[in-house]
Amino acid sequence: MKSAPIKIDISIPEQRLTLKRGDATWRSYPISTSRFGIGTEEGSFKTPTGRFRVAEKIGGDTPSGTIFRGRLPLEPNDPLPATEDLVMSRILWLDGLDEDNANTRDRFIYIHGTKHEDKIGRPASHGCIRMRNADVIELFDLVDSETPVVIRE
Repeated sequence: MKSAPIKIDISIPEQRLTLKRGDATWRSYPISTSRFGIGTEEGSFKTPTGRFRVAEKIGGDTPSGTIFRGRLPLEPNDPLPATEDLVMSRILWLDGLDEDNANTRDRFIYIHGTKHEDKIGRPASHGCIRMRNADVIELFDLVDSETPVVIRE
């Protein structure tokens, strides 16, 4: 018997990512969306809304806490990126499926781990969906590329 399809549902008001199998909640995690609000404009640092898919999964073979720059893991002697919004542990790169969010992949909107785990549960990111590192690793292992994602206001 085929299991029910998996989908990711993200609620901006609740600052929560819910992994669903069919209509049933399978896992639920606190998250952090953009501190700049909701939107799809290039360079706005806002979190887009609508329908998406996981376009790429990056970092599955790296240790928890790995820092990525340009979607590549930093080597031990590399300088840290000049940003407070470090992309850590795993990357689920989102691709927008609606006309108004079609630029999501080009905007580099990810679901990823963060060094700011203390800010999870309230808007604090630069557009991406931040998760605790242990949570994003668990999510990464439970979903495939092409998993549908909805981000709603």
